[in-house]
Amino acid sequence: MTSPERLPVPDSATSGSSLLRRLDLTTLQLFVAVAEESTLTKAAARAGIAASAASKRLADLELDLDIALFTRHAKGMQLTPAGDTLLVHARRMLLNVAMIGVELGEYRQGVRGHIRMLANLSAVVAFLPEDLQSFFAAHSDLRIELEERPSDRVVKGIVDGWAEIGICSRDADLMNLNATVYRRDELVVLMRPDHVLARNTPIAYADTLAFEQISLHAESSIFTRSRIAARDAGRPLKRRIHVPGFDAICRTVQADLGIALIPAPVFEILGRPLRLHAERLTDSWARRELVLITADEAQLSSAAKLLRDHLLSRAPR
Repeated sequence: MTSPERLPVPDSATSGSSLLRRLDLTTLQLFVAVAEESTLTKAAARAGIAASAASKRLADLELDLDIALFTRHAKGMQLTPAGDTLLVHARRMLLNVAMIGVELGEYRQGVRGHIRMLANLSAVVAFLPEDLQSFFAAHSDLRIELEERPSDRVVKGIVDGWAEIGICSRDADLMNLNATVYRRDELVVLMRPDHVLARNTPIAYADTLAFEQISLHAESSIFTRSRIAARDAGRPLKRRIHVPGFDAICRTVQADLGIALIPAPVFEILGRPLRLHAERLTDSWARRELVLITADEAQLSSAAKLLRDHLLSRAPR
């Protein structure tokens, strides 16, 4: 494996202070523009600076980083692997700056705090709507940016500092984050009421493996549980289709495309109104815990602490 192309630089250019001076917002915007336009001329015009100034900024950036960000061709410029990495971080930094502007603007309109929160699909559908409604009833001057992610990526988002509060399955690698039980639920098998398994009697998951299954996306903790259970039973998992959400699961089950695992509270919200049927499982792994995770207490804003305490106060004892 070849190492990235190195550029000759003076010793002082690799210092942290030099990098901070060069890695300003204008330079980042120019770098992203070059990556997206593939030509320096178009990127400079988009950034509103002269082509010569753009060329110098880009060259200085590569010198400070001591690595080539682009390969130059007659028809344009292409990102190196290092450039691909910087592009991810540059877009994230520019987005964060834009969010600062939006959030500070809302403070002028009376908003007193913003909270970024990540949660898995089960929490978003089954529990958070009512919990957040009661939170806003008491704190109408706060704003929450809620994003749904699979449990593993909820954890990563908290570790990376993308959000202050996360809700995920305890099955995920929690990476030594602070974790407190938020809710407990259980998985049930969703089916049409005329299905052969619809007997109103708890069944073993292994008994469902003879039938076509509808699954959530491959990153979901529910799909991971079903795959492990099938492996332990020594039976193949007959996945007919992957779908993105519980509403899609209910509709495809309704259309007689298969059976599916969903949380019992989700069945009550989405499945029962569609006149579907759910059977409980005898398997112990069907009983789950959703946990609320945060980083260190000192890293939480006062608004995030209010939300954390409210959500945990809503958890059944």
